[in-house]
Amino acid sequence: MKKTAALSLIAFSVASSFNAFANTISGQIKDEDGLVLTQGFVQIMGTNKRTPIDAQGRFEFTGVKPGKVELHVASINHIHSSEKVAVVANQTSTVNIVVDNASIEIFDVKASAFHASNIESAAPVSILAGEKLKQQQAATLGETLKNLVGVHSTYYGGVTSSPIVRGLDGPRVLITQNGMDAADASRIGPDHLVSTESSTVQQIEVLRGPATLFYGSGAIGGVVNMVDTRIPDNNLSEGKFAVSRNSNNAEQAFSGEYKTGFDNIAFQVLGFYRDSSDYRIPGFAESEDAHDDKDKGHDLAHDEEGEHDADSHSQEGDFGVVKNTAARTKGITLGSSYLFDTGHVGFSIEHLSSVYGIPGHAHEDESDDSHDSEHMEVEGDEIVQADLQQNRYQIAGEFQLSTPMISAVNFGLAYTDYQHTEIENRVPGTSFSNELFETRIEILHQPLAGWRGGISLHTKMSDFAAVGAEAFSPPSDTKSFGLGLIEEKHFGDFLVQLGGRIEKVSLNVPRVFAPELELHDESYSEGHSDGHSDGYSDEGHDEHHDEHSSDQDNAAHSGEIDPVSLDFTPISVSAGVVWDIAKGYNLAASFVHAQRAPSSAELFSFGPHIGTQTYEIGALYALHEDGFEFEGSTPRMEKSNNIDLSWRKFGGNFGAVFNLFYNQIDNYYYAANTGFMAEFEHADGEHGEGDSHNEHSGEEVAEHGYEDEHGGAHEDEGLPVYAYLTADADLYGAEVQLSYNVTNNLSFMAQADYIRAKIKQSETGNLPRIPPIKTILSVDYKTNDLSLNAQVTHMFSQTKVAALESETDAYTLVSMNASYFTNIRDMDTEIFLRGRNLLDEEARVHTSFLKDLAPMQGRSVELGLRLTF
Repeated sequence: MKKTAALSLIAFSVASSFNAFANTISGQIKDEDGLVLTQGFVQIMGTNKRTPIDAQGRFEFTGVKPGKVELHVASINHIHSSEKVAVVANQTSTVNIVVDNASIEIFDVKASAFHASNIESAAPVSILAGEKLKQQQAATLGETLKNLVGVHSTYYGGVTSSPIVRGLDGPRVLITQNGMDAADASRIGPDHLVSTESSTVQQIEVLRGPATLFYGSGAIGGVVNMVDTRIPDNNLSEGKFAVSRNSNNAEQAFSGEYKTGFDNIAFQVLGFYRDSSDYRIPGFAESEDAHDDKDKGHDLAHDEEGEHDADSHSQEGDFGVVKNTAARTKGITLGSSYLFDTGHVGFSIEHLSSVYGIPGHAHEDESDDSHDSEHMEVEGDEIVQADLQQNRYQIAGEFQLSTPMISAVNFGLAYTDYQHTEIENRVPGTSFSNELFETRIEILHQPLAGWRGGISLHTKMSDFAAVGAEAFSPPSDTKSFGLGLIEEKHFGDFLVQLGGRIEKVSLNVPRVFAPELELHDESYSEGHSDGHSDGYSDEGHDEHHDEHSSDQDNAAHSGEIDPVSLDFTPISVSAGVVWDIAKGYNLAASFVHAQRAPSSAELFSFGPHIGTQTYEIGALYALHEDGFEFEGSTPRMEKSNNIDLSWRKFGGNFGAVFNLFYNQIDNYYYAANTGFMAEFEHADGEHGEGDSHNEHSGEEVAEHGYEDEHGGAHEDEGLPVYAYLTADADLYGAEVQLSYNVTNNLSFMAQADYIRAKIKQSETGNLPRIPPIKTILSVDYKTNDLSLNAQVTHMFSQTKVAALESETDAYTLVSMNASYFTNIRDMDTEIFLRGRNLLDEEARVHTSFLKDLAPMQGRSVELGLRLTF
């Protein structure tokens, strides 16, 4: 069988070679001002042939099949252009191509079925690539992307962070690696690391609208696609290497990649290593509000005597450092491909590991010693860490075909084995695991009556488990099968884009957690049962202690709740149009109706989530007079209706993008602060598979309501109880980007985004942890040898908060980037200097669960070197 497959590949290659002789295309690329372009590439559409533009703006293809071909030109700061060329047998066809200058950055979207550019999309697409990606690169994905318009970060003490897209995150934002699910645990909690690496990617794409339907109905907030070359589509020999050191947390970072090959074989290796200490801050790690609340909690819970010392904040807590924020992460990826004239097929193997601190657990008797980069543990501290291991195997291929019906076939298979263990004082505790097998095949058809498009067949099988006394979500098996359709057609100056997807989702939970939480005080409003209320209030209730009846106690604590199996059929449709108003201008509009099946964690959680310092309770549990009970009612799917309007000016020296969006969501799942506190003590010793969830023990504090939406209590002081509710929600806002190229060397940029998120039938009308207004001003100066960038980011205060959520102060961050370019021994060399938070301002991120325990990093300076060869 293997010999037959190998012979087939050889025969295909030989047959292709007989059709290509000395037929050549050569040419030169210039801009509209007559200047030669020296960056970018030219590709023959429908084939795997691509060549870079050289220093003289020239390009050349040899061995091209006779006939008409279409050349696609992509270059930084220029509008992508296409040119048709007639190739004559045994002759050289010469073509000179002129491209228009662009005032905004334009990139091809790899996650799009057609690989169209971002200005051809009906819904906004944000892309971070090239020089901007280097400047914004950070240790975590959320921090890398947070300066994109409409994107914010969950910021979990600098050790982890996920992107928030227009106020949506978690399971609503899908993270993919070359179009395949990252398959980590980051979608169930901000304390879990996103298992992707930005230092080895070519570009990062943030998709919204019709294009997301190829990736699953759950991605109603968007898709973040990490694009790298782990499965190479060419065998040009090239490599990159980078090294840097950060002054703030002594971070040492190394990354590299190398690609080569021979004949039709390509090889690729990617790798990185990063080691950092606890990071420094300009003041106390704990905010004054959190410290006062903690003292109040001590007084109320323990009935302590004596007056509160108003100056105690200056005597307690960590000053100048956020403990437990050291991290060591490394990874290596090997890939190989077999190349055809019209495509490629290949595989990759990746191993990623990380040991990182979980901040917010340092106690007052901690040592003043900081983290030594050689040792992740410090004597005298309570060390709470996460140990992550992931192996990922991927097969992918792309083929351009010339059959009467099919124009292209793209496919991918991925298997991911993810393991994540929480370690407390060197003792392994709760372990998370996720095994995911995913397949995707896209079949694109030849134009039919002017329509081009195709179908997507997509399957996922996920086996998730959390084992240990502090497992807050039960094991679950999730299977999904999806069929997607996407089409587009030009009608004169109008491009119409349509999409649809139907999906079958099966969720099986073999063991449902029994509700093990005794209540000392009832603070629950009417309306939880119908799922359309904030649900919680600590007004109008008498304090009492209602024990479960003996029958209820035996039933609730026995752990013998029957397995639950749920089936959902999400259906999503989309429509969009792009109108080319004039040269360099377009107007876009899109509508998406999407349905999402709730995740296992949103439905079945019941336990302490130590990373976020909360006690989480799923939507299938309801609070009655005698306490929480598992109701097991059939949950409803989220249903969203999203409208996007965009106006873009991308030609000339002045560019502008204005976006308006409105997202109406029925049955929106969110975790609401109940106002209760659950006392929780860690179980001693190691926890294996035999541990029962019955080790969960909680007791409500008699007085409550002093902790805010961002948590902030230590384990021995109680965890705020969060319960998942459903409500109808409206999210709407605006985004603007302005850019002006003063000269070829000097440019200015300004951007802002505004997000408003409301819950219907609630006390405050606000969803929790919604980003405030963000504004950014930046200036860039570039020459052949020098690149300078300065940026000022202002985050406005957030006063539109949910019940029991504290407001957040405004802050301003000043940063700069400087690079010097030279050539050393035929290697392009870049020496770079980056400064962050140069004013050393205390900045607390409103979207973070640890806002009051872990402010952003203080002033930092990073020095580094990049080599390209």
